[in-house]
Amino acid sequence: MPLTDYQGPSASLTNFGRSILSIRRDQVHSMENTREPTAQEVELDAFQRLVADRFHDLSAVGSNELLSLSWVRKLLDVFLCCQEEFRVLLLNNKGYMVRAPMDRLISEFFERSVKALDVCNAIRDGIEQIRQWQKQLEIVLCALDNQRSLGEGQFRRAKKALIDLAIGMLDEKESNTAISHRNRSFGRNNAQKDHKSIGHFRSLSWSVSRSWSAAKQLQAIGNNLAAPKGNEIVATNGLSLALFTMSSVLLFVMWALVAAIPCQDRGLQTHFSIPRHYIWAVPILSLHERILEESKKRERRNACGLMKEIHQIEKCARHMNELTDFQFPLTEEKQGDVKQRVEELRGVFEAVKDGLDPLERQVREVFHRIVRSRTEGLDSFGRAMQHD
Repeated sequence: MPLTDYQGPSASLTNFGRSILSIRRDQVHSMENTREPTAQEVELDAFQRLVADRFHDLSAVGSNELLSLSWVRKLLDVFLCCQEEFRVLLLNNKGYMVRAPMDRLISEFFERSVKALDVCNAIRDGIEQIRQWQKQLEIVLCALDNQRSLGEGQFRRAKKALIDLAIGMLDEKESNTAISHRNRSFGRNNAQKDHKSIGHFRSLSWSVSRSWSAAKQLQAIGNNLAAPKGNEIVATNGLSLALFTMSSVLLFVMWALVAAIPCQDRGLQTHFSIPRHYIWAVPILSLHERILEESKKRERRNACGLMKEIHQIEKCARHMNELTDFQFPLTEEKQGDVKQRVEELRGVFEAVKDGLDPLERQVREVFHRIVRSRTEGLDSFGRAMQHD
């Protein structure tokens, strides 16, 4: 479905596909379709609108910006925004959460969110892997940039760094394994100040194991994820639809992170069972299709990550490597070629250098927000059950 089918924020409540209001009207066969919506109905439909609007903005980018570092950071901003609105929505309706079938649906959602924590850990390892490549780029720049004259020694040093870079980008499994054993993820450094909110999640705050698979983890997050039926939506006062919406957002965001950033056993075959009549489905499915198309391009098929800057590193390193086998002393023309390639390399280096730390902070925030939301939800719903 083209993006032009998306109606934007001005769409009325009755145009939200199978909205909560229209489903309820169908169920009761009411002839009076002009009644005022309840505050809860408005709140739930507003959540659907928020998700649609934010993902529409994400999908509006051109192909040159899709999967760039800045786009991935926007994706995480969107997730955090949706997660916060969803958290508030649940807390405002916690009395419904202990009733069937919501008690089962909310339990399934929290299990999916726990599985997403491992994806966050794997992405942290992938970011660290990109940092190792950044160090090799820096060696090349130090060897060849701002030199009055380029000699054989500088080229030898640059050549070694480029070889190390090529090996690191090709040997994905071994590189990830080494990083997993060398680094710890989100829980350890902040264990003292976050121990109350993390609690029993400490076992999940380590880097992923050697046998961990991103593809299998995404499959586990998506297992049994299906749109609620009309009678389920009515029985839960629309909350089951909000749960399906947030579960779909969670699955897509984790899938997109795995697509963009190096992970163990990356796989993009995850199926998205999202009916297109939900307005937020249009931009999400559009992004899913565009990212899949990107992965099928000849130059991207064997990439360890689809992030734009990773592709730029590969291209710059390949071009630079072609310039390191020269006869010395270099002619002015050859020195000019080298300087041009060095400038290209510096542009990629600066983009990665400026973007990785903020990206890691966002992934860390996603991890902790999921932990806090689940802990808060379980505590709140437990108290509601006691009062019942």
